Amino acid sequence: MKFALFTTNLAGGGAEKALAKIAGGLAARGHEVDFIVCEDAGQHAAPADCRFHALSARAGHGWLGRRLLASRLSRLLKSNPPDLLVSTLPFADEVAALVRVRRHVCRIANTLSAEIARLPLTKAKRRAARYHELYGARRLVAVSQGVAADLQTQFGIAADALRVIANPFDFAAIRALSAEACAARPTEPYILHIGRFAAQKRHDLLLAAFARAELPHHLVLLTPPEPKLAALIAQHGLERRVTIADFQANPYPWMAGAELLVLCSDHEGLPNVLIEALACGTRVVSTDCPSGPREILRGELAQWLLPCNDVEALARTLRAALDAPKPSTDVVAGALAPYGADGALDAWEALAREAF
Repeated sequence: MKFALFTTNLAGGGAEKALAKIAGGLAARGHEVDFIVCEDAGQHAAPADCRFHALSARAGHGWLGRRLLASRLSRLLKSNPPDLLVSTLPFADEVAALVRVRRHVCRIANTLSAEIARLPLTKAKRRAARYHELYGARRLVAVSQGVAADLQTQFGIAADALRVIANPFDFAAIRALSAEACAARPTEPYILHIGRFAAQKRHDLLLAAFARAELPHHLVLLTPPEPKLAALIAQHGLERRVTIADFQANPYPWMAGAELLVLCSDHEGLPNVLIEALACGTRVVSTDCPSGPREILRGELAQWLLPCNDVEALARTLRAALDAPKPSTDVVAGALAPYGADGALDAWEALAREAF
């Protein structure tokens, strides 16, 4: 079969990384895969064994820019029509929608209502209207059950227009990459956070809780340097205890070496880092944000979920998790079972065979 996977760029976010893994996994199964980006920019590598296309060196995001990109995407798809076009992230979804390809699905990688709730009222109304118009009559794939429920209850998406396909994870590959040498890691015990410096990721909450917890550990942030983040670290007097270690193409040695990985976001879709850290044998704690953490941290692992935006709860949970033994291999295996690559790739193949 032929697949075309389309996103804005190869920036360092989880949505782009997951789409590249889907593309690489489908190509490894012998399918023809075009991996298409609006602009040739970002930090992730293009997936192996796929035809890579950048529609522009630097894409304009306005009315004219979207239509120029749609025209280029249309020509590309007409030259090699796919059995399924998959777009992800709202800008790419908008561009793809302009092309009016019948066999097109939008892959929703975030909890949209939670994203909207963070905005000022006027902007929130515009964003909600934009999403209703874009997604209201379209086939959608949600990355988690929580995202799917949000689309149904908050945006009126019909159940028969919606599928849940989790991100694919090659656990053997993750563990092999985690064993690679990494001289840049701290030598002292450390806690790890991975995520871009954005309001959603709540570095402010993390730093406040880390200061309050009074742990002997170092804190490592895998995110590009940012003056506002450095100022926030200084505000808490943590300059000697926190390292901004930049984006890492291979974060898995950092995960494997950490005593604990923390996710403290206000909202997610399906947080890859929780699954990847568990695969590396690392303990995790997470806010019980919409959506994904509660689906991943089930049973015994649910004790490491905590309320959003609660400094004291995060500080307390950091201390408790570091004092607790690591979860058993059986518990971890049960948590990871729904996220193996084969199940997700099977689902994408099945979707490509469906009548539209």
